[in-house]
Amino acid sequence: MTDDPPLRPRRRGRRTSVVGVLGEILITLGVIVMLFIGWQQWFNDIVVSGQNRDEASKISESFHASAAPTTKPSSNGDYGTPAVLAAPKEDEAFGVLYVPRFGADYKVPIAEGTTTSGVLDTGDAGHYDTTQMPGAVGNFAIAGHRTTHGAPFGSIADLRVGDHLYVQTKDGYYTYTFRNLQYVKPTQVQVLQQVPDAPDVAASSTDRLITLTSCNPKFSAAERIIAFGVYTSWQPLSAGAPAEIAKTVGKA
Repeated sequence: MTDDPPLRPRRRGRRTSVVGVLGEILITLGVIVMLFIGWQQWFNDIVVSGQNRDEASKISESFHASAAPTTKPSSNGDYGTPAVLAAPKEDEAFGVLYVPRFGADYKVPIAEGTTTSGVLDTGDAGHYDTTQMPGAVGNFAIAGHRTTHGAPFGSIADLRVGDHLYVQTKDGYYTYTFRNLQYVKPTQVQVLQQVPDAPDVAASSTDRLITLTSCNPKFSAAERIIAFGVYTSWQPLSAGAPAEIAKTVGKA
């Protein structure tokens, strides 16, 4: 009598599920699309920010090319009351913003108005046309994207007390010193008042302020992040750029 071979379980053929395969394909495509969107946004920001640096350099060069004759400071190095530019036309670029905290080569054009198509989506910083001009008594307020379109205010949350913010116009350079950050709802437009959040003292205030606004958190418009600064000094173009940004102004 011979031994029968041991019983072996019959292998079941793998049944491929059409739904399962389709699901895997869709997941893979979704991952690819998300990676592409992320890459495109990152790459687009690099391209736009580079273009804006070039444009800012051209604006700065044009200012210096038509600068007024040399102006001498007083004995203490003060150039007196800052010149104030007249309000420009809508969407017109009238200045350049320099923020060393945002990078050694950081500079972006400042244009009139805060329209998305005409100003903000071009990567410029946009001037709220209801606020004052650089150097004027009151509040010079500007807006910029924190993500996409070059993200000119992408590092706004990195500002530290004492950081300098420089604004260049055809009249000269205005130096502001960063004071604090504030987070508000989109409806809290009081931050744009002549004296932010304090309209009762606007008539008697002689402060010259700067306000930067952007969305918060990143990739959301739920809040606004606000950066406040106070005027420190100004100097005409004939005096050259402030030492901290001299190299930035001089290169594209």
